[in-house]
Amino acid sequence: MNIVILLGLLVTLATGIPVLRQLLSGHPRGLLVLFFTEMWERFSYYGMRGILIFYLTQHLMFDRSEASALYASYTALVYLLPLLGGFIADRWLGSRKAVAFGALLLVAGHISMGFEGRPSQQDLIYGGNVYPIVSEGRMDDRVAHILVDGKKYEFQAREGGGIEIPGVPIASGLPTSIPDGDYEVRTLIDNGSASMFYFAVSLIILGVGFLKPNISAVVGDLYAQGDPRRDSGFTLYYYGINLGAFWAAILCGLLGQHFGWWAGFGLAGVGMFVGWIVFVLGKPLLQGKGEPPDPVMLSEPFAGSVNREWMTYFMSILAVGIVFLTVQNSRLVGIALIAAIALSLLALAWIIVRVCQTRVERQRMGLAVILILGSVIFFTLFEQAGSSLNLFASTNVDLSLTPEAGRFLGIPYGTPEQLAAAGIQPSAWWSWIDTSVGAAQTQSFNAGFILIFAPLLAALWTWLGRRGKDPNPTLKFGLGLIQVGLGFLIVVWGAGLHDSAFRVPLVLLGLLYLLHTTGELFLSPVGLSEITKLTLPGVVSFMMAVWFLASSIAQYVGGWIAGFLVTESVGGEVLDPELALNTAISGFRTLGWAGVVCGVAYIGISFLVRTWAHADKPVRGEPETPAA
Repeated sequence: MNIVILLGLLVTLATGIPVLRQLLSGHPRGLLVLFFTEMWERFSYYGMRGILIFYLTQHLMFDRSEASALYASYTALVYLLPLLGGFIADRWLGSRKAVAFGALLLVAGHISMGFEGRPSQQDLIYGGNVYPIVSEGRMDDRVAHILVDGKKYEFQAREGGGIEIPGVPIASGLPTSIPDGDYEVRTLIDNGSASMFYFAVSLIILGVGFLKPNISAVVGDLYAQGDPRRDSGFTLYYYGINLGAFWAAILCGLLGQHFGWWAGFGLAGVGMFVGWIVFVLGKPLLQGKGEPPDPVMLSEPFAGSVNREWMTYFMSILAVGIVFLTVQNSRLVGIALIAAIALSLLALAWIIVRVCQTRVERQRMGLAVILILGSVIFFTLFEQAGSSLNLFASTNVDLSLTPEAGRFLGIPYGTPEQLAAAGIQPSAWWSWIDTSVGAAQTQSFNAGFILIFAPLLAALWTWLGRRGKDPNPTLKFGLGLIQVGLGFLIVVWGAGLHDSAFRVPLVLLGLLYLLHTTGELFLSPVGLSEITKLTLPGVVSFMMAVWFLASSIAQYVGGWIAGFLVTESVGGEVLDPELALNTAISGFRTLGWAGVVCGVAYIGISFLVRTWAHADKPVRGEPETPAA
């Protein structure tokens, strides 16, 4: 039995019961529906994200820099398309219908990811001869060899650059040591597998675009302006997001590694289908929130017998083709981001100058913009998790939780290698505790820490809010930025503890994710809540989309940065672990200090804008007293 699953069950039981008690006792019942819907949506997204970078580098055989760029294009578009989804919801569909439609697109996308197709092929070319590189296993079980005259040979980095192939016969014509520039690694991408991947992620991108901004907007609709339960409600909602992310990283990573890519991606699709069912059945509990702004207009015929609602769905599905072409081109994604930023800035300027009618409304919108900028900085650092940090875990982290095998209450425990060294041979998988952690499973650390700390911070914000001592949001953002920076610096300061294989202790990665998590809890749920509080009615979904645009920018820039933190790989394996460690540590040092400096700057700004929220004044069109 995998120890991560056992620990996960303990964490879920210990934290889930108090969360359910808070949800049922002090919040609208509709929050429970949105809680479970978003839990399953995030299960699908993070289940795929946790193994995606390995799929790109090991199955499609992209080099690590190219894979990081493609990962960045995908995640950037995931957070860019909410601009479209938010606009369509505000104008026509309403948040509820947009969420349901987005969920169905996500189900289709994840099912498509289950068709993994044939793997790509890599060859070593030397002296005009071609030597296939053959690989077995996935993720941590990955083993690659060079095939020479029908026999497999291990390879490694050559001192001074290049590749060494110990043991290869001289008569084969392939030397044991080949300098850089004397050989070529050729990759033959399987076009069918790549095309199916691009189609699947296009459906997922469009689905998230409809679901993500609108479900958060419905959460905000459940609370009136000034309701002290709002921040607590968003933090509990954030718990649901991370409960899904936590189990997705554990289970999808486990299935993907041991059974196949199709199993990991397929489980993510099953999770999203469950989320769609929960949302559809829970409609009555939403109390009419998120309905179309003009239901009569939406049902009117638009083209023949097709009404505006179905025409909106049809035109949105056609957009899959545009996304399909865009996601493959990182430069095109960058252009789309620049265009989206420009249009969003124009729209924000219009809202602040023409739509806002008072100084209070303009200061609120100004504060929202400051918070959105802070989220760009934070998530540029934080979202290294799915790319550079995931690859760092697989190459330069000792992923064993125990130093050697042993017994607990008579049950053997240890990694497979530790058990073999101790002469212990368990009879079945369930008769021993596997204390190894998969690289993809390290993605569960962040979500697991949120499960532990989100309820505590939800209670803390509520307690401080009732006493008028809740820190202003800009100060919280500054503290969050400092923590994400310190997370990287912990690994930098502990890098000297690496072993002979240039792997640092797992505890350092755990501390990094702990600090990233506490920083996230100071910033992300607070930001979601503040955007819904500060925004004028009628543009809430748009502002939520702008909030996610900030994440899109961060994903794209973060992917570009990740390309500088990786080194050469052959057959999906890193050639030089020492160089990989030094490269990563150098990058983490820069990222760490950048986070700390920006955090200090935001703390300074907080004293200048602390009154801009005007929490004692109602938003135009909303009641002054909180809902019962």
